[in-house]
Amino acid sequence: MKLRLYGREPFIIAVVHGGPGARGSVAPVAKELSHYFGVLEPLQTKTTVEGQVDELFNELSVYASFPITLIGHSRGAWLSVFFTNKYPDSINKLILVGSGPFEEKYVEALDNTRKKRVTKKESEKYVSVLKRLNDPNIAVKDTLIARLGQLADKTDNYCIVESAIEFMDENSADVGTYQSVWAEAAAMRKSGELLAIASKIKCPVVAIYGDYDPHPLEGVKIPLAENLKDFRIVLLNNCGHSPWKENYAKAEFFEIMKNELK
Repeated sequence: MKLRLYGREPFIIAVVHGGPGARGSVAPVAKELSHYFGVLEPLQTKTTVEGQVDELFNELSVYASFPITLIGHSRGAWLSVFFTNKYPDSINKLILVGSGPFEEKYVEALDNTRKKRVTKKESEKYVSVLKRLNDPNIAVKDTLIARLGQLADKTDNYCIVESAIEFMDENSADVGTYQSVWAEAAAMRKSGELLAIASKIKCPVVAIYGDYDPHPLEGVKIPLAENLKDFRIVLLNNCGHSPWKENYAKAEFFEIMKNELK
C-alpha cells in the first residue's frame, strides 16, 4: 500500500515526505497529528515530478475529504506546490516545513552553511555523496541515501531528540526516485519554472522554518512573499530542518500545527 492512514475519518490532512525518495520520514508528524485529526501519509514511488503529482492525487482521492490541508516537508514542500497548482480545488491550505529555496541564487548559501558544520573529511564525503546521488547516470545503492541522512543529521539539526535519531535504510529510501525526480526538480528551479508555478497558488500558504535550518529562509520568504497574496512565515527558535525532531522546538511546532489546522 502506498498510503498510510492515521486516526479516524474524515481524513482532512496529508503529510508529504521529502527526499525525494525518503519514504516514511514524516511518519512521526502524521502520528502526532492523528491524535486530533484524520491524517494521510502518501508514499511516493513515481520517478517524474508529474508522475508523483498524479500519483499523489490518485492515492489521496481514495480516502481524503477534499479540500484538505497539505503539509510538505523539505523537497516534499515542492511536490506539494506542484500538486496545489495542478489540483487547486483539492487544497484549502498549504503548509511548507523546511522547504528548499525557490530560486537558484540561494543554493550556494545552503551548501556553504552545511560545509561549515562538519569536519573537512565529512564535508568532502558529503560533496561526494551528493555528486553521486545527483547524477542519474551513476548507479548507486539505496544505502547511499542512508549515508546522506547521517551527514544531514549533523548539518541540519540544532539539538535532536535522542529518540528521533533514526536513519533511513534501504527498505524505506529509494535512490532511483531521488536521482530522477531531484534532477528534474532542480532543473525547474534553475530555469525559474518552480517559482512561476508557486506564484500561481491562490490558497493560504504558511512556511514553518527553524532558525538553524541551513536552507536559507530568504530563499522561501522573499520569492513567495513577493508573489503570493496570502503567505506567512513562522520562525522557530533553536530549531533545525525537521522541527518534530528538535528538543527545544518540538512542542511549539506541534502547537503551531494544531492551530494552523483548526
